[in-house]
Parts: sequence; structure tokens; C-alpha cells
Amino acid sequence: MAKKITMQQIADHLGVSKFVVSKALSGKGGVNEMTRERVIQAASQLGYFSQKKAYMRSPRTEPNTLKRSGAKHSVIVLMPNIRFQNRESLYWGKIMEGISISLEERGLGMVIISEQNVDNFVSLLNPEGILGLIGVGEISTPLLLEVHRMGLPIVLVDMEDPLIPSDTVFANNMDVMARLTTHLIGTGHQRLQFIGNDRYSRSFRDRSIGYRTALDEQGLPSQEGLVIPLPDLENGSFEPEIRSWISRRIKSKSLPTALVCANDAIALTARDILIELGVRVPEEVSVSGFDNIADAAKGSPSLTTVHVPKEAMGRRAVEKLLERMDKADTPLEKILLAGDIVYRDSTAPAPDGSGS
Repeated sequence: MAKKITMQQIADHLGVSKFVVSKALSGKGGVNEMTRERVIQAASQLGYFSQKKAYMRSPRTEPNTLKRSGAKHSVIVLMPNIRFQNRESLYWGKIMEGISISLEERGLGMVIISEQNVDNFVSLLNPEGILGLIGVGEISTPLLLEVHRMGLPIVLVDMEDPLIPSDTVFANNMDVMARLTTHLIGTGHQRLQFIGNDRYSRSFRDRSIGYRTALDEQGLPSQEGLVIPLPDLENGSFEPEIRSWISRRIKSKSLPTALVCANDAIALTARDILIELGVRVPEEVSVSGFDNIADAAKGSPSLTTVHVPKEAMGRRAVEKLLERMDKADTPLEKILLAGDIVYRDSTAPAPDGSGS
């Protein structure tokens, strides 16, 4: 049996006090961010987080006894970025709908928490009657660490944290983006460019990798596209950035024949700006998105995109959480749900001579 990793061992490894390690791992104040990150990374490397912990539940909360119990049990759904990741969102709202429906079908409650402060989060959390947590979208390591420290099972949807062991649910972003890009290349496009930012999320990074993989397999250079600054992506204020980039490309006569966008919001913005500036879509420039939000089918031309099974992702997260409660010792899983390309009017074969 492997020897248990203690806070003192982590402290000795880093040359700091056990008190500092305790503060950093609890997510409380009094430790600067650099030190906290060093402690978390060391704890992960030493195997502190991978040690088995008993989930904080009574026998009545076992999955096979939930229906027989008269008590109301709930799952925490953590969505800290409430400004954009909420139930009204065309993307996140569908994931939430899947979670909500699946829990309701099982007679379970849902507690939505948008708190980002670790101390406030802890004060809101009452472990009694809580089965576990489903995290939706980007969540900070200290928040996840607090949940893990309490022993609650965690399933993350559309994100992962390399320092926090958990099951995860994603769309197969990389593979389906590679297929979409390969399709565009197959219709004659040789000057393609990606619009997004690898650092925004794991999904964006996988979509970018899929795009570059397709170019490499087809022997095309991976041309530098538009990297939207993270603050603009997070605030949804990327229209000026895209407008400036397209305007410069029109002026220099270097517009690509296809824009492969990291999501539909970016693609719809690019489409509208191109048309406003006199560029015909798709006759001169094809535009594709990703996610298949409701707005993708609106406007002219309608947007070629990738359908992400958003509601199914929420449902699968609930199923995985209950599976994890029942089989705590089985290996963690990264679950990929297949996405499908939705061909609409915003893409067409490359203009004659565009590949030369």
C-alpha cells in the first residue's frame, strides 16, 4: 500500500512551513498567488490529490437507495462565470437544461452556485444531503480544490483542471474540427485561417489543434490567423478586433478564402462584418463556426457549424456523477460525445484560382 502523502511532506519538498501549505490547499487568504500555485503543483506531483477519499455521504445517499429515501438529495452545479455562463446562454443554457432534466427525472434537486470567492463558497455549502458537484465551464483551481478537499465527487463539463482529479465531459472538439477543415480543403480552399485563442478554454485549444492537424495532413502551412485577446473573448467584446483585422486584410488584398472560427459567436460577427465591408459570403470568403447555437441558423447566409450535443453533455454529466458515487475506485474518465457538421450557406467551394 502506498504511503500517504502529508502536508508536512509537501512543505519539506518546497522548503516552506506546513502552515503555508495548509493555507494554500484550503484556498484561504494569507498566501500569495505564486506560492499557492507552487503548493498546488507540488501537491499534484507528489500524489496528494490522487489519494482516495471517502465521499461525504450517508448510506442513504447511495444511488440504488435514492428512490427509496424520503429525503431530498441535491447536486451542486457550479457556474462561477455567471455573466456569460448562465441558463439564458444559447450554449451553456442547453447544458444546464440537460443537467436539470436528468436530475429531475431521478427525483434529485439542483443547487446552482455562481460564487467565485472560496471563503464565501464554503459558507454556502452544506455537505449534508449533497451528492456531489457538476462544474460547468471555466472554474478556478482553488474552488475545485475546496470541493475535492471535502471529499465530494466532481464531474466537469467542457473544462478540466490538470491539478484536480475528476471525470470530465466534452464534445469531440478536435476530431470534428479536423473533419470540417478537411472538408473545406477538399472544396478547394488552401488559404484558411483560424479565429480564436488557444488559451481561452480546453475546447478552443482542441478545436485549434484539430484545425492545424487537418492542414498538416493535407500538406498546407498553418498560417497565422486572428488571436483574439482573452479579455475580449471573456467580455464578448471582440467585434472591434475582428473588424480591424478584416479591414487590414481587405486593404492588403490578403483575405483568406475561408475563416474557421472557434465558435458561432465569433463566426457570426465575422460574417456580418465581411458583408458590411463589401465582401461576399460565401462567394469570396467562406465562414464556419462551432457549437450550433440557435442564432447560427438565422441571418443570411446561414452559418455552417458543428452541432455540439449540449443537452446530452449535461445529461451524461449527471449519469457519470452517480456512476462515480457507486464505483469510487474505478479509473477517472474523459467522456467525448460526438459532434456533427451542419452544412449551411456560409461555406462554398473556393473561388476559381484562389488556391494558386
